[in-house]
Amino acid sequence: MKAAVMYQTGEFPQYVDFPEPTTQHDNELLVTVKAVAIKHFDKANASGRHYSSDVPKQDGRVIGGDGICLLEDGTRVYGMGISGMLAEKAIIHKDRIVKVPETLDDITAAALPNAVIGAAMGLRFKGDLQPGDVVLINGATGFTGRVAVQIAKHYGAKKVIATGRNQQSLEDLLSLGADEIISVLQDDDGFKAKLKEIHSQTPIDVIVDYLWGHTAEIILGCLKGNGSFTNRVRYVSIGSMAGDIIQLSAANLRSVDLQLTGSGLGAWSKPEVAKFFSEIMPEMFQLAATGKLKVAAVQVKLKDIAELWNLDVPDGQRLVVTI
Repeated sequence: MKAAVMYQTGEFPQYVDFPEPTTQHDNELLVTVKAVAIKHFDKANASGRHYSSDVPKQDGRVIGGDGICLLEDGTRVYGMGISGMLAEKAIIHKDRIVKVPETLDDITAAALPNAVIGAAMGLRFKGDLQPGDVVLINGATGFTGRVAVQIAKHYGAKKVIATGRNQQSLEDLLSLGADEIISVLQDDDGFKAKLKEIHSQTPIDVIVDYLWGHTAEIILGCLKGNGSFTNRVRYVSIGSMAGDIIQLSAANLRSVDLQLTGSGLGAWSKPEVAKFFSEIMPEMFQLAATGKLKVAAVQVKLKDIAELWNLDVPDGQRLVVTI
């Protein structure tokens, strides 16, 4: 079979012939792959930079973690790979599949799941989003952030505030459900003043953060109380595009009813992951099929994987490889 194979960690994957995988256990299925999204996670994992990575420096392995595929009877599903998914054939977990609606195309279906994981799991389980909550999404102009804006509104957020670098992408978010937008490119004083103004008028209940770094320090500083009673704030770290380390004042933790947590591999419980496959992802596929959840993707071919591995994808879009 043809596949995208990584021979040297940190190098580009190669389009080559590779042995077809075989099932080893009863909970595994051999599938025909149709489309696979390339995410930051895939690139970080392939290079060994992701915290969950455990890859040798030199190897020969198929990359790609999940995708849209066909079961033996022709049923089209989203599946999580046991073997690499960027190949004509792959092995997936039998209990980690979601049927794809007939009216939803492969490209959109492949692009969605990782963003839904990166948005819905944090909003629903770690952020405990309740109808009427005010939500701040830090770093909302990326693909997952755009999905998070829409999901937050779908889950009943009264108000969604979005931050980001790209001004045009920020303005686009207003049509996707954002109520207010804030540029992180302005000076610290301007960014801080705008956040404090919003928080004083409509106290922020849930924060999902895809940037971390300096912006997280500013946001946490804006939450700091003065000894008065405060609303409960759930701060969920999901990404660290602006830096992995921050300085956090102890006064932040003592002066506000603050829950600081993370959403990612290792942070979710087994029941929460089960609900992703049984409830969350089927609902999001249906929303996308009916046009209520909108995403944009750039489609490429598997045979061009080496040349396209570092393709500069437009802000807010996802790279999807068709097999």
